[in-house]
Amino acid sequence: MSADIVAMEITRLEAAHLAGLVTQFAELVDGAVTSDGDPAIRRLAPDAYDDPAAAREFRELTESDLLDRRRDDAAAVLASLADAAEIPDDPADPALLENVLIRLDAAAVGSWLRTLAAIRLVLASRLGVEKADDHDAGDPRFGIYDWLGYRLDGLVRAIDGPAPRGGQGTANV
Repeated sequence: MSADIVAMEITRLEAAHLAGLVTQFAELVDGAVTSDGDPAIRRLAPDAYDDPAAAREFRELTESDLLDRRRDDAAAVLASLADAAEIPDDPADPALLENVLIRLDAAAVGSWLRTLAAIRLVLASRLGVEKADDHDAGDPRFGIYDWLGYRLDGLVRAIDGPAPRGGQGTANV
């Protein structure tokens, strides 16, 4: 990573919506005993082998740990969003749209990348997206899917971008 810290600017409203999505994702993962029956969970823990018996055995050995890591990542994202996601009681309060800065260290950036990508996988599963052609930019149901992609892209650019002066410091998203 180019910088020690990534500073992500987000509105309180976005942070609150994202916290809601991450909470729903964590609940989905918490409720998943196995991927049997839920294509979204299956997409989060795909088959590692073409052979069904080998894939089943691998899944039995690894799926629980993988879902535990996804749960831990979601908890880390929620913790970093806590202050930013506090919204005023009055929906007309301009503070709702004020930008807040979320500072993420390397570990937090990793949790954010994995969690946002995982939520996109769940949404893709629910929307029927298997390949790029399945995405309909004119369909409003894809708005959150696209927004998560935008946030992922910003994080990747921040960590892949040029190092701040002196090789250390803060990269902005």
